Amino acid sequence: MALRPRPLRLGLTGGIGSGKSTVGGMLAALGAALIDADQLAREVTGPQGAAMQAIRATFGAEYVDANGALDRARMRRLVFSLPQERARLEGIVHPLVMSHSDLLARQAADQGAALIVFDIPLLAESGRWARRLDAVLVVDCCAETQIARVLRRSGLARDVVQAIIAAQASRSARRAVADVVIANDADGTQALQAQVRQMATLFGL
Repeated sequence: MALRPRPLRLGLTGGIGSGKSTVGGMLAALGAALIDADQLAREVTGPQGAAMQAIRATFGAEYVDANGALDRARMRRLVFSLPQERARLEGIVHPLVMSHSDLLARQAADQGAALIVFDIPLLAESGRWARRLDAVLVVDCCAETQIARVLRRSGLARDVVQAIIAAQASRSARRAVADVVIANDADGTQALQAQVRQMATLFGL
């Protein structure tokens, strides 16, 4: 019996407000298997999640809310002001996320997926993903577009959004790791959909 070809593993990334998740959804609609690393991180830091015991032991009970989940607002303030604390948090959360991602990828391959898309917000910041991926897709836009989109959809103040952007990899750093770049400064989804469909053909969808 002929062996099934190994699916292509595509890393998808972009800064907050870039439209990365929208692109991931479009690829899933075209038939890709989508693995959302951010969602997995929320699961392991949710109530009684797999990361919570280590987070409590490392950072203290004040970083755990009444439901046994990560107090995200308190942790956000800590890691934005102290990069070494961010590294400690990532050292707890990222191995769990990657382990679960690998499991989901194996399941998708067993089900015959031709393309597995890993939606990874911090791909450019992390050296952990490169050996797991065949290519990287970056969704790119300017900082003002990012800020405007996040302000429209969230209750965050402008300075908080700017701090989040500053804490992420720079636009040039993300583009430097890209094999494919999708530009997404325009409003609406028509132009974005056209780019995604064109790019998807390159990856066998």
